[in-house]
Amino acid sequence: MGDLGVWTFVAIAAALLVGTFVQSVVGLGLGLVAAPVITLLAPQLMPGAMLMLASVLPVVTLSREREEIDWHGLGWSLPARVVGTGVGVWVVASLSERQLGVGIGLIVLAAVLLTARTVVVPITRRTLGVAGFVSGVTGTATSIGGPPFALLYQRRPPRQIRTTLAVFFLVGAAMSLVGLGISGELTRDELMVAVAMLPALLVGFAISGPLRRRLPTEVVRPLVLLVSGASAVVLVVRSLVG
Repeated sequence: MGDLGVWTFVAIAAALLVGTFVQSVVGLGLGLVAAPVITLLAPQLMPGAMLMLASVLPVVTLSREREEIDWHGLGWSLPARVVGTGVGVWVVASLSERQLGVGIGLIVLAAVLLTARTVVVPITRRTLGVAGFVSGVTGTATSIGGPPFALLYQRRPPRQIRTTLAVFFLVGAAMSLVGLGISGELTRDELMVAVAMLPALLVGFAISGPLRRRLPTEVVRPLVLLVSGASAVVLVVRSLVG
């Protein structure tokens, strides 16, 4: 698995376990927790390894929960994600990660602050399209693509947030991987590490079960805002110091 040492492997596995736990409860969070750790310890594995794992977790989630998926919303957001994925592939090949990370992070953070206070963003064809496009760009370029879409659904029931985001992440990650593969941006090491890290992902999902079933509805929206805001901060800091 490339040049990964034992402790680097353990640290990445621990980050994936925690990130999986958070995403299994709230609906997003795997990229927030794990992407910065992988970028710091093994940047050669980004974004491919993270995207491969991000495509597996939704399958596990949907094996347990499939009710309340908002297929109508996905029908408008996923086509826009295709366009965003193309832009994201171009960004990976052409622009600096620092410029992209700072810009996207500040935009997401501003959206979190606005929606947390007074602004309620309606779920319409236009907002779904915008969220899908932005998620395509950010997910492909940085592996953190959840916040734009999650912010739209923050006021929906917890199960609908988790299941709808799971479908969105599954299809979106697959799009990003295809785009990166065609452009030659994926490596064998990324695949091997992703396969080796699957047990950490499965353990994180398993231990999330009790909390997922007991989490009150009124707690989910603040958690979505918290995770989305933290994603933005992590992305900005990672871009500035990376």
